[in-house]
Amino acid sequence: MIEKNLKGDVWVVAEQQDGRLHDVSLELLSKGREIADTLGVKLGAVLLGAKIDALAARLVQHGADRVLAGEDARLAHYQTNPFAKVVSRLIGEHRPQVVIFGATPVGRDLAPRVASAVRAGLTADCTDLEIGEHIEPHTNQKYERLLYQIRPAFGGNIIATIVNPDRWPQMATVREGVMRMPDADAGRKGEIVRFKPDLASEDFALKILEHQSAPRKVNLKAARVIVAGGAGVGSKENFRLLWDLANVLGGAVAASRAAVDSGWIDKDHQVGQTGTTVRPALYIAVGISGAVQHRAGMSEAQKIVAVNSDPGAPIFQVAHYGIVGDLNRVIPMMIDAVRKRV
Repeated sequence: MIEKNLKGDVWVVAEQQDGRLHDVSLELLSKGREIADTLGVKLGAVLLGAKIDALAARLVQHGADRVLAGEDARLAHYQTNPFAKVVSRLIGEHRPQVVIFGATPVGRDLAPRVASAVRAGLTADCTDLEIGEHIEPHTNQKYERLLYQIRPAFGGNIIATIVNPDRWPQMATVREGVMRMPDADAGRKGEIVRFKPDLASEDFALKILEHQSAPRKVNLKAARVIVAGGAGVGSKENFRLLWDLANVLGGAVAASRAAVDSGWIDKDHQVGQTGTTVRPALYIAVGISGAVQHRAGMSEAQKIVAVNSDPGAPIFQVAHYGIVGDLNRVIPMMIDAVRKRV
């Protein structure tokens, strides 16, 4: 177990693939910057890979004070054992007080391995992070400047705040899209510490024979207008209406988990607790009941329009405008109205 270090830095473990940083790594720098400033410490980033100089500079531009850049051709593609070994060693050497990972497939694999190696706690799939105090109810001991690790629990029915006063560093994975992307400052100065990871051939238990990657079919986070469908849409055929409405509005099509699980649309389009978090200018929710899990991914939209045949659907509680009616009548009327205004 690593001893507490109240002067330790805040770290973001950055993720890169094929020469580009994952968006969540940059998003975490915005929250990491906020936490580091509150604690009065530096914001660090850990970056492993091959040919990463330009990526390290970009982390500085987005808020990092110091980047620990470990370059090795064998780290071009993620592998659990060598990445976990390097990150664990760095934590032991530098003793940060907070370490944050993205809740991506890579982050969800790497963070538990690192937490186990350094014998620290880990909170998964956080939607927010804050600094606060905690009073232990049994001993009345007061802890200050702890990391509040906030995440949905019990199927999204409650929001839990988790603290780790004893086993540091305080570690969390954070969902993609819940933090705002910071603006880049090309003139920002920071320190890039380059090092050669101490790895032996036996650390690479696997040999990657071929690497394939496919881009997402839709970039929901960048869409200003989103038309989303849920179980109430009824069928894959009815989803065609949503595509038509999105086309005339110049928007993207999204869905709730129920619609994805029904096979009506690909998972890349899923919005919610287990999907993408979005903040469009306009979010049209069609046939979506409005469960907490879905609202977690879209409640920060600037304007929400709900179309549902059930007047008691929870989605109307967060909608700015609500339409009670059959989507097979309402959506064609909306399409016709938009076309007449164009």
